[in-house]
Amino acid sequence: MAIFSVYVVNKAGGLIYQLDHYAPRADTEKTFSFPLDLVLRPHDERVVVAFGQRDGIRVGHAVLAINGAEVNGRLTADGKDVLEFLGNPANYPVSIRFGRHRLSSNEKLMLASMFHSLFAIGSQLSPEVGSSGIEMLETDTFKLHCFQTLTGTCGRALPGGAELGRSDASVPTAPGIKFVVLADPRQAGIDALLRKIYEIYSDFALKNPFYSLEMPIRCELFDQNLKLALEVAEKAGPFGPGS
Repeated sequence: MAIFSVYVVNKAGGLIYQLDHYAPRADTEKTFSFPLDLVLRPHDERVVVAFGQRDGIRVGHAVLAINGAEVNGRLTADGKDVLEFLGNPANYPVSIRFGRHRLSSNEKLMLASMFHSLFAIGSQLSPEVGSSGIEMLETDTFKLHCFQTLTGTCGRALPGGAELGRSDASVPTAPGIKFVVLADPRQAGIDALLRKIYEIYSDFALKNPFYSLEMPIRCELFDQNLKLALEVAEKAGPFGPGS
């Protein structure tokens, strides 16, 4: 699998849909004796490794589970403070699972709003009038792809050349719905996938009489067809440099 997640952001920057399709597993579970040879610190309502990388456990990784039970932020499954529990010699040996923390719903809402602002900044920085905002961000582990629909009298070409609305570079583009896909850097066919997601949104959200514009998308047919589109996109085309 190579498509990690999909976000849909409304015109005001609010997150109205989010799907985690695939997340690489990078968790590491080890059994420790007392004293713990890692330095742990509280950070953003979580307990993270501050010093002492070893055996796949890295600085910044969070404590995800203790003795097989998921932790809840800074608390164990039975409501005890994680740092106090791990500071008690009577609780050893102890099995701890470390890994990158999972984004909470509130964190996803905040990040969607931040990206909405960055998208607008990218458009305003352009030396040409009518430029789009951020269409792709690339890192060593994933690429973020974004397509924004058109609103008002302005138009912009859909990925791959299809056009929606009227294109007029002399008029600033008003914010539209943003479709964001996070994928493996080698994944091919993302432009086609973005077009397909827009079609699914049009067919199963906009045409749904019970759906209100700009509101969260809760539609079983939208979910089913989106997941199917992601599976098809992952199988399309070989992976490789430059694909």
